[in-house]
Amino acid sequence: MSKSKILIFGGTGYLGTYLVKASASAGHPTFVYVRPVKPQHDSNKLNLLEEFQSMGVTIFQGEVNEHDKLVEVLRRVDIVIVTFGVPSYLEQLKIIRAMEEAGNIKRFIPSEFGNEVDRISPLPPFQECCDKKKAVRRAAEESGIPYTFVSANTFGAYFVNFLLRPYDEKSQKVTIYGTGEAKFVCNYEKDIAEYTVRVATDPRTENGLVIYRLPKNIITQLDLISRWEKKTERTMEKTYIPEEEIIKLSQSFPSENAVGNSIVHSIFVKGEQMNYELKEDDLDAVELYPDYKYTSVDELLDIFMVDPPKPGVAALE
Repeated sequence: MSKSKILIFGGTGYLGTYLVKASASAGHPTFVYVRPVKPQHDSNKLNLLEEFQSMGVTIFQGEVNEHDKLVEVLRRVDIVIVTFGVPSYLEQLKIIRAMEEAGNIKRFIPSEFGNEVDRISPLPPFQECCDKKKAVRRAAEESGIPYTFVSANTFGAYFVNFLLRPYDEKSQKVTIYGTGEAKFVCNYEKDIAEYTVRVATDPRTENGLVIYRLPKNIITQLDLISRWEKKTERTMEKTYIPEEEIIKLSQSFPSENAVGNSIVHSIFVKGEQMNYELKEDDLDAVELYPDYKYTSVDELLDIFMVDPPKPGVAALE
């Protein structure tokens, strides 16, 4: 059976890097569309692209507003996956227009990978981001291009790092948002990427919503901290930030910090990843792929005991 040709936008970004590697490792002809590289300024990006090329990945350089170039590239692939960050969500509308003209795309996975945006009611700064994602969803639905929406919930490495700072062996302090008792879904980015590659090439997921609610990764902040304390054999000093203070911070900080605080409120205070029942036509990643052995929270913490993420990854952006 021939492999699908997968094009990834945002492939040098945080989640995009995982997706490029997952696609290439699965044997798919993998393509990455990136902004033009300036060697004197983008040495890290250049090194990453060289790593991709060593894996057999094809690199295209260009802007998403270069419509003709975009159409030409799209005609060479079957599947499009986008991993744009917060400021660039609506850039996907340009990609959708180019896909419509190309006329050959078999599946489109827009940049989501977080909370289920059609079912949550977050604070205004985060709601604005969700509204942009919903606008892309509606455009995808109207385009006639086969799509799949993915709700991958919380990035495990990112948020474990954000909450616990495992790179700092001397750290004895931890901040708890709200009561610490709201459940959230803590999924390792590597698993999110590998699930997504499967989802993108699965006829069962066409024009559907797939939710990554992995049972071993449903956890609370307090449970996460307790597990980390047992593994490190140290008791952490806990500081609680009440819901009222988080709401206040989301209103008073500059825009980027406001978004971050409102995301924290949605996940760790309201527990919006777990406060809705799955609908009959929702697709559960675990049920779709029972053979896939995903990384549990405990296994992720074991990884961090040996190889914690870099400090920069712990900053909530």
